[in-house]
Amino acid sequence: MKALILNSGMGSRMGVLTSEHPKCMTEVSSQDTILSRQLRQIAEAGIEEVVMTTGLFDSVLINYCRSLELPLHITFIKNPCYQKTNYIYSIYCAHQELEGEDILLMHGDLVFENSVLDAVLACETSCMTVSSTLPLPEKDFKAVIQDGKITKVGIEFFNDAMAAQPLYKLKKEDWKLWLGKIVEYCETQKVSCYAENALNEVSGQCNLRPLDVRDELCAEIDNPEDLAVVSEKIRRVEQRIVYMCFSTDMIHSGHIAIIKKAAKLGKLMVGVLSDEAVISYKRFPLLPFAERRALFENISGVGRVVEQKTLSYRENLERYQPDYVVHGDDWVSGFQKPVREEVLSVLSKYGGKLVEFPYANDEKYQKLESRARVDLSLPDVRRARLKKAIEMKGLITALEAHSGITGLIVEKTISYENGEARQFDAMWVSSLCDSTAKGKPDIELVDMTSRFRTIDDIMEVTTKPIIFDGDTGGLTEHFVYTVKSLERMGVSAVIIEDKTGLKKNSLFGTEVLQTQDSIENFSAKITAGKRAQKTKEFMIIARIESLILEHGMEDALERAFAFVKAGADGIMIHSRKKEPDEIFTFVERFRKEDMVTPLVVVPTSFNQVTEEEFKNRGVNVVIYANQLTRTGFPAMQHAAEMILKHHRAKECDKMCMPIQEIINLIPEESE
Repeated sequence: MKALILNSGMGSRMGVLTSEHPKCMTEVSSQDTILSRQLRQIAEAGIEEVVMTTGLFDSVLINYCRSLELPLHITFIKNPCYQKTNYIYSIYCAHQELEGEDILLMHGDLVFENSVLDAVLACETSCMTVSSTLPLPEKDFKAVIQDGKITKVGIEFFNDAMAAQPLYKLKKEDWKLWLGKIVEYCETQKVSCYAENALNEVSGQCNLRPLDVRDELCAEIDNPEDLAVVSEKIRRVEQRIVYMCFSTDMIHSGHIAIIKKAAKLGKLMVGVLSDEAVISYKRFPLLPFAERRALFENISGVGRVVEQKTLSYRENLERYQPDYVVHGDDWVSGFQKPVREEVLSVLSKYGGKLVEFPYANDEKYQKLESRARVDLSLPDVRRARLKKAIEMKGLITALEAHSGITGLIVEKTISYENGEARQFDAMWVSSLCDSTAKGKPDIELVDMTSRFRTIDDIMEVTTKPIIFDGDTGGLTEHFVYTVKSLERMGVSAVIIEDKTGLKKNSLFGTEVLQTQDSIENFSAKITAGKRAQKTKEFMIIARIESLILEHGMEDALERAFAFVKAGADGIMIHSRKKEPDEIFTFVERFRKEDMVTPLVVVPTSFNQVTEEEFKNRGVNVVIYANQLTRTGFPAMQHAAEMILKHHRAKECDKMCMPIQEIINLIPEESE
């Protein structure tokens, strides 16, 4: 595509403003003339070839264009009869440079905002800018529109017409028709009329469509009064606030492209999602908020960077009231559709606009994202994420996993609601579930070597932090090596319970003989484990069985404070009662003395309490300890019974997950 700029006019109505240079060199802002603004916009749109007609002050104009040092190749064509002819003859003088190309045609005194040019270039057909909101001018161009096509352009038309501006995109087949008629006119000495007179003779053969720019800036400057009006509009355009939101920690070409487009609309403000918001709906951020914020602060075109605390834009839109919100069109459907609808609702209250660009699903970005997931699965990165997630979110959730496929379920299950996405933050590798999956009783019969293989299976295909159920921890001497092994593997935390002897599941309570370890012995085990670890990120969490064994609240609290003093990184308080009262009492009393140490609960029996209530009361980790096991095995048993009963598999088909969905859970090697 070539751009054709018509600059051969006299500009006499501008008075002294054009006494030493052509009208197109008139200043419209502190940094731009009409022409420098046009040429910069053309260059930013990716057009490299410009044909410019000249007349009076042509040498001044040529030198000025060269001084701008823009990445454009400009061919200057002088109309030698500029004083006696109209611009139709200027086009004729340049016609050999304009053949066989799509053309962007504009008058040299036309000022338009970037979004107008973008819309013109994006139009799939030939088009001319019109405005349905402006009154019909007396002496300027109007376009007659019939059946969605422009049939006539001129100053004399008022019926079925709209105000029109001389900014055209012309497909080469339509331009060939118009240019041919221009040549015919000029070679028969019709050189004092508008070029549009020639267009009107071939418009029936052209597919020239109106592009309605409504109130957007697209106006000619004919006199000083026009200059004042347009300059004020430019000032307002440049003061517009444009808002975008990003969660990414990896900037790629698609991001840069949409940032450049957004910056053309006004002063760009970027909202960066908080760590908590990102981790809640996406993967764990490779870079914390402060570093992601710094990324955007150093991108050209970004004027200001602010925090967006949630996926919802409402708080920031109501606070900053941007004129435009810019987003890719990928949220028109899918889980973010409610977020989009909320944005539209808020914008409508104060007259803001939503601008959507085609989403750039860049293959390079997909590769970067896959690489990021690989990085997140590395032991040193993975181990540290549990502590960071607790710091970021206040409360995190973990679901049990006992195999690679259940690990993938924890990893990939996302719940979308009201434009927000929720997912589990971590995995709980339970002694009970691991033993059950192997058909063994939960009495520490499955040795650590076998349990470590389960961790390996899960880690090989997932990225989320792992909390390991360490039962009693065994002998202190053995526990030291368990800590070293888990830490080296990339496990984030081990939870050990303050009991001794043969393991008995806590849910049996006092129905079976269970012996609680002394505070001194268990504290020594914690201290030994902390001395053995090599990194600061690994967590040893003490599980207190006092409430399970009905030893009372005072015993539970005494142990909690003692275990923290011994070095425990967290306290898990357990209960088998269906009501959460004693858990709430423990948390309340513990928090009166210790506001820092993370508290962990496993709401298997008191499962009516929501995560939000736990968080409000001071709990930091909620573990759903056995739900996949307890729902999975009954389903498999029922399927087996149905096949036996009906002598075929048809009846259990409705219970079966499609194989394709299972395959989709399993990562490909490229990930």
